[in-house]
Amino acid sequence: MNQDRAWAATRKGLFELRRRSGRWEVERLSFTADPVTMLLPPDASGHMLAGLNLGHFGAKLHASDDAGQTWREVAAPTFPPQPDGAAGPAWKLDQVFSLERAGDAIWCGTVPGGLFLSRDRGETWTLDEILWRDPRREQWMGGGNPAPALHSICPHPDRPEELLIGVSCGGAWRTTDGGQSWALRAKGMRADFMPPELADDENSQDPHLIARCRDVPEVLWCQHHCGIFRSTDNGASWQEHRAAPSSFGFAVAAHPRDPLTAWFAPAVKDERRIPVDAALCVTRTRDGGQTFETLRSGLPQQHCYDLIYRHGLAVDDGGEQLMMGSTTGGLWASADGGDHWETVSAHLPPIYAVKFG
Repeated sequence: MNQDRAWAATRKGLFELRRRSGRWEVERLSFTADPVTMLLPPDASGHMLAGLNLGHFGAKLHASDDAGQTWREVAAPTFPPQPDGAAGPAWKLDQVFSLERAGDAIWCGTVPGGLFLSRDRGETWTLDEILWRDPRREQWMGGGNPAPALHSICPHPDRPEELLIGVSCGGAWRTTDGGQSWALRAKGMRADFMPPELADDENSQDPHLIARCRDVPEVLWCQHHCGIFRSTDNGASWQEHRAAPSSFGFAVAAHPRDPLTAWFAPAVKDERRIPVDAALCVTRTRDGGQTFETLRSGLPQQHCYDLIYRHGLAVDDGGEQLMMGSTTGGLWASADGGDHWETVSAHLPPIYAVKFG
């Protein structure tokens, strides 16, 4: 990963950022004025992907072979024909919501909650039919989206056929055989928006985002609709942790080397969805969720109504650099693990995702 390059996928294009002399600046804009919902940063060869949502023209996928200098459209994931009377939302791609590499594979999560696999760098896609046809999927429902959203794909760094996914609302699931079989992995999560008898139901949970510690992969962090959860056994069980000023939010970034450290972007819950007291902050734990620090230096502390989307907070491979983008176009960077932040831009389009690359 290039520590001095980052990307911001926004409602009005894909911004490439470069850090020079210690400061970040915009270097290139691709897809001017088009909504870019997700990106996969370039690999060592310069190959990358970008998901677009063109409204009337539908969801599209583009590839670059030169790290974003030029782009070409490739086939977007497609669902099979929907049987008459099939339950749930339409079997039609609404949005590319997550993209991750795992060995020679690329996985794509969508709205509605489908999982697709490509073995040819995104040129063609195959729906994971086992998960899609699982009768438990019919229980899934939309959170902020009308349809379920498969937003988190967490490959195991040492076992390329294993990955854990997160669905809103459909809990967490794991496969150990490349998607040939799936098991729920949301025990311990709590859905207090459900009737009491379903609050602990693994298939009813609403994880907003799940992130894995790269070097200690048994540790996973989850920003859930109902709080912050951590697993130390690869998702077999989850423990809840409380943070001030709020345990509600959408984003989480897991330190790539330290399993005790993670960052969150707290907000006021449900119908408001703004920073607590209209003052933006990031919370950080360095002891596995036992305590949390509130980090505000360099972030707006008055009349701030920015929300951080699920993929709007990122940490680099070294665990020191952070970047965060908001719904109102604010973009901030930190070079010291969140202790201090600098404003990269205060007037970008609404930001859907940030990635280091």
